[in-house]
Amino acid sequence: MSKLDQMLSSKIVAVIRKVEPEKVKPLVQALVKGGVTGIEVTMDSDDSLRLIEELKAEHGDQAVIGAGTVMNKNEAKNAIAAGADFIFAPILDQETIQFTKEQGVIMIPGVFTPTEIHQADLWGADMVKVFPASVVGPQFIKDARGPLGHISMMPTGGVNLGNIESFMKAGAVAVGVGGSLVNKSLIGQENWRELEKLAKEYVESVQL
Repeated sequence: MSKLDQMLSSKIVAVIRKVEPEKVKPLVQALVKGGVTGIEVTMDSDDSLRLIEELKAEHGDQAVIGAGTVMNKNEAKNAIAAGADFIFAPILDQETIQFTKEQGVIMIPGVFTPTEIHQADLWGADMVKVFPASVVGPQFIKDARGPLGHISMMPTGGVNLGNIESFMKAGAVAVGVGGSLVNKSLIGQENWRELEKLAKEYVESVQL
């Protein structure tokens, strides 16, 4: 199975942003035990590169570990050097896409319009991250897939248990989920069992 297929197998990518570094490992363990196969550590998190490296060593067989909020080629280079399996960006940047693909790494840039979706595909992106998805909603995915159905779309931003099924039915191949899954309150309580249960709920909710 390719890294991309592995990442998409649970249809859930958990977005870990600015979580205290010492809590990231038990958090990821809970998410992976819950069946999540995509783990994104954002580059604006403390110790992001070290965490990517260590998580990859620990969970590389069960999940795909990558970097998010990658804004430019230099950040992509550092993340790939740390072992990132994928690069997620909130924006569309040609240099970052092309450099990442030259390294043989999965590249998923952020897009917001049909033109950007098409442009990302032309530049070699593996798929696109529709961000922020909460602004456009599932209908955008459904309508954009009319003329652009050959390009895989992953809505991210504002996805939760209440709307996740609608996004999947609209044709999303996976979703990126932040705060509603990577729950800061549960992390603060170190309630890893509840986080594992929540991860399972998300994974089960998308197996349509």
